[in-house]
Amino acid sequence: MKKILICLVALVAVPSLLSAQRQADFNVVPLPQECVAQKGKPFLMENLQVICYDEGEMMWQNADLLAQYLRMMGKAVELTDQKVKAGCIALRLNPKMTEPEGYRITVTEKKVVIEGQQPKGVFYGVQTLRKALLTADGMAQEIPAVTVTDAPRFPYRGMHLDVSRHFFGVDFVEQYIDMLALHHINVFHFHLTDDQGWRVEIKKWPKLTEVGAYRQRTVVGRNTGLYDYTRYGGFFTQEEIKEIVEYARQRYITVIPEIDMPGHMEAALAAYPELGCTGGPYEVEPNWGVFDDILCAGREETFRFVEGVLDEIMELFPSEYIHIGGDEAPRTRWKVCERCQRRIAQEGITAEGKQSKEDRLQGYFMKRVEKYLNSKGRKAIGWDELLDCDVNPSTTIMSWRGQEGGLAASEKGHDVIMVPTSWFYFDYYQTPENDYWHKPLLIGGYVPLEKVYSFEPVPESLTAAAKQHIIGVQANLWTEYVYTEEFAEYQVLPRMGALAELQWSRPEKKDYENYKARQLRLNKWYDLCHWKYCGVAWEKE
Repeated sequence: MKKILICLVALVAVPSLLSAQRQADFNVVPLPQECVAQKGKPFLMENLQVICYDEGEMMWQNADLLAQYLRMMGKAVELTDQKVKAGCIALRLNPKMTEPEGYRITVTEKKVVIEGQQPKGVFYGVQTLRKALLTADGMAQEIPAVTVTDAPRFPYRGMHLDVSRHFFGVDFVEQYIDMLALHHINVFHFHLTDDQGWRVEIKKWPKLTEVGAYRQRTVVGRNTGLYDYTRYGGFFTQEEIKEIVEYARQRYITVIPEIDMPGHMEAALAAYPELGCTGGPYEVEPNWGVFDDILCAGREETFRFVEGVLDEIMELFPSEYIHIGGDEAPRTRWKVCERCQRRIAQEGITAEGKQSKEDRLQGYFMKRVEKYLNSKGRKAIGWDELLDCDVNPSTTIMSWRGQEGGLAASEKGHDVIMVPTSWFYFDYYQTPENDYWHKPLLIGGYVPLEKVYSFEPVPESLTAAAKQHIIGVQANLWTEYVYTEEFAEYQVLPRMGALAELQWSRPEKKDYENYKARQLRLNKWYDLCHWKYCGVAWEKE
């Protein structure tokens, strides 16, 4: 914190007729690595006439987005790809910089320069500048002479959205991507299929959306046995998916689709009952939870179905990773299914240690799917249950049932993304459950802002080799009880700010009290964008 504190003192000492509130402040969320005050007068925003940028589509896109952010704060500027000596914000590529996502902001009396080795680094500099400019009184009128140098801690900085339990359309998904961009998050985990609804058009298997995208009833409350008997659903066409992927690309966000298998497939089974062990009948699930009916691992038709779905998914999503789930897949049907038992015998699958032969059949299933993805140049991510069924070390593990599974996986050579429920399930309450009698119904649990902020993804107890396998952190928003756009916003904000800080900033700079003050400033951007957030997130601390 020393350099940041020095910077703060120096900024306050800058001579100005304006109040400190009208000065830009680079103490933002996430906190930059280094902020050093420089000699010289500040840059006056009244002198800003133009944003100039290096040639290239993405650099133009960066400049255009910055212009949009400035317009939101009341400042209109022109764009040019020509060099400008003064009165400008210059977006520049600097191949001498070493961090692909790093940036440097240099402020002088004449201009503001944002540099990066790559356009995505410049983009993160743009995000930092726009957050620095917004004060309690509106847009800052001057930017003190300063140099900000920054780069992220983790290469994978994720946020998840479940559109299966409750459906959110293109406009909201793009807004959600904008929320991620503000927080320096670079991966959007798009949970597209589950028991309660199939949300992506697959042309080879049209019934997935004709039938699987709509449930005929939905349980009222927490599996009360009461239903609303209202048809509910929706899905994204392939053209809409392409639009979302492109929107994210322009903000340096990779969209990773999840097609969960072999469990959480009742919507698919309702459309194609021949893919299940019993043959049905099945329905798009109206309840929440985990269900016995999963894809039949003994049918070759199942693998033809999975491969056909993944072929179209890979055409739509250029991401290196495809998430194939693997969680909460009961073996109940497999234990009595003649086809599954025949597959076990044919493949010579046996029980081993704590793993039953059906557990290891899932390992066979997932490894076969992973091999198919690998043959197409892609990699698989799956939930940490895969550690219980003997998958390959090449599978990236998303550790949700706690931190321990992820730590063990990293020691075995798996790349790991930390998503433990007790810290990063944003469908849990932000305030104590016994407070606010009028609070909405949620799944339960309690994940306050301070707990999110407190997490350390890479404990010192890990070996040096294992530490290298912790590639990032993610938070999840499951939507069984989150049924409106405003509700979704409220559940992730301001906790997304705490997530962003531990994804991006160095652990030695973490200071919760300091973070809270910076988060209150970030809330001003939420207000400007008309996003709902939990204003009492730390009221009971």
